Order: sequence, then structure tokens, then C-alpha cells
Amino acid sequence: MEDLPDILPFRRRLDELSAQLAEPTFYANPRRAAEVTREQQRLAQMVAEHERHARTRREIAEARALQRDPGADADLRELAAQELPELEQREAASRRTVLLAMIPPEPTDSRNTVMEIRAGTGGDEASLFAAELFRMYSRFADGQGWRVQPMSSSVSERGGFKEVIFLITGTDVYRQLKFESGVHRVQRVPVTEANGRIHTSTVTVAVLPEAEEVDVEIDPQELEITVSRASGPGGQGVNTTDSAVQILHRPTGLIVSCADERSQLKNKAKALTVLRSRLLKRREEEEKAKYAATRRSQIGSGDRSERIRTYNFPQNRLTDHRIGLTLHSLPQIMEGSIGPVMSALQQADFEERMAALTGVAPMPVRRAADDE
Repeated sequence: MEDLPDILPFRRRLDELSAQLAEPTFYANPRRAAEVTREQQRLAQMVAEHERHARTRREIAEARALQRDPGADADLRELAAQELPELEQREAASRRTVLLAMIPPEPTDSRNTVMEIRAGTGGDEASLFAAELFRMYSRFADGQGWRVQPMSSSVSERGGFKEVIFLITGTDVYRQLKFESGVHRVQRVPVTEANGRIHTSTVTVAVLPEAEEVDVEIDPQELEITVSRASGPGGQGVNTTDSAVQILHRPTGLIVSCADERSQLKNKAKALTVLRSRLLKRREEEEKAKYAATRRSQIGSGDRSERIRTYNFPQNRLTDHRIGLTLHSLPQIMEGSIGPVMSALQQADFEERMAALTGVAPMPVRRAADDE
């Protein structure tokens, strides 16, 4: 049986947080109080599970000692032998639970999420697939009880999306969706292909944790805001007011446009939401690059130039190249049943984090072949 990492630092942190909860002014800052309460509860559960793990280990040691004791009653030795497999199973499960709790949660995991889907190479076929990905994520969100709020879009001539940006609100949205960032490749026969040849197109997906005003401070003096008359479908009156908004953040060069709403104020609010989320994501990536070596194999690196997944329609196959996962259920996945893929990515990420915590290398992952 392997020892767990030292629990003492976690106990000390738990004592500190418990002392904060007892302060008379603790709830003066509701947001800070909520964060401290969540951390205190998480640590309290971890310490309790660690104690259960220790008790189980003592029971295993007693059972093994009883088995080896030649003077012990035969019935007791047999009973110990019968109980030992269950105790060992319980100890392994408890150890895993404690290790999982010891891995610090990402501070943005509980955030709502801004998703950006853009057609890449492939022209009309890429824009059509971008629309299908938007539908897939929307259906998955519906199944989770989340809410999808369109923020900005650019429609192609064939009815697909050159670009679509939307906000998903709900519980632990970013935790489940953060590994979707990257280049998604589709292989199929386009509806415009007369000779039945398979084409390859790409779509880029960016997943950004929604930023709040306290996370990213934006100096209004650093913004260049341009308004213009909206164009395209939208009903009577859409082209008669200067409602479209474009915001340039001068220090970073980031540009955000929004024209979905008839109200200039609403479009400006949506554009600022997207801008804050992009700035927060950029800051997180800069911090990771500063304090950790880049790991090419890391799940969810967020590198949008990397092809992360292939959707092969003739073979009814989805392959995630980061973890070597292949599923032959593409129609169901495109209808929103993407959960098994997300769960596999979260599991792979957990194994890597646990390996970093314990120093034990995770099981090797079979990488998908380049031609898959």
C-alpha cells in the first residue's frame, strides 16, 4: 500500500479557514465568503476521507496479522481472509478520493463559458460544419440544463456560420467544456461535391471562462469603440439604426464585434463580456507559460493551432488525437451526445494531475495515428 502525501498542510489550511468563518465580519464580502466556505467544505471532506482511509489501512494490517498468526482461531483467520479483498478495494477507492481532493481545482472551473466557433479551411463546407458544431454543443448544453445565449454571429451564403460566439451559463460549465479548444477536422463528402470525393475541412473552437469585472479591469481610455449600421437578417428596423458595435482593445490589439441585438447598449455589453473573457484567458495562458514548462501532450492546452479531433462521416468515427479515443457513434455525438468524449478527456487530465502529485507515471495513452 502506498502512502498518501502529507495531510498536515491541508489540516493547517482548514484550521485557518475555519478561523476566518468564525470572524464577525466574515460575511461583509459575500463573494469572498462564498469562496472561503467552498474551500473550507472541500478541505473538511478531504480530511474526513483521509481519516477513513487511515482506519481502513489499520483494519487491513490487523486482518493480515491475524492471517499470519498460527495461534489464532481457524475461523477468525478464515474470516480475515474473506474480509481482506473488500478492505483492500475500499482502501484503493478511498486513496483515490483523497488524491483527487488534494489536486487544487482550477479557479475558473465553475465559471460560465464563452464559446467561439469559426470556419477554417474548407470554404462553405467549413462554415456548414461550424453550424453543426454549434448545434451539437447547444444540444449538449440543453441536456445539462444549461442556458445558451447567442452573442454574435456571421452567416455564410449557404446558411452555415463563418463565426458564431455564444455564452453558456450553468453549473461547472467551463470544467466540462474547457478541453474543446482547438482545431476540429471534418472528413466527408460535401453536399456540393458532384463526384462523391471526400473533402477535409477545419473549424476552430475557443473556450473562454466568462470573466467578471473584478477579474479583468478594463480602462475605458484603452478602448476604441466604433458603431455602425447593422446588416443582414434581423427583422424590420435592423438596418435603420447604428446598433452594431466594434471594440478595439489598444494594448492587446483584440477586436470584438457584436451586432445581434437592435440595441447599441446591449451589443456593447455583449462585446465587453467577450473582451473580458478573452483577456482573462490570455492572462491565464501567460501565467501558465511563466510558471510551467509547456507540455505538448497536456490535455486542454488550448493551442488553437493544434488539430485535436477528427469527425470522419464515411467511417461513422470520431477520434480525439490527444488521448487516442475513437468512437463509432458519430450521428449520436453530433446530436449532442458528446459527454463520453468530455469524460474521457477529464479522466486523462485527472491521471496526469495525480501523477504529478504522487510522482507515479500514469498509464501510457495510445495516441491516435495521424491518418485517423
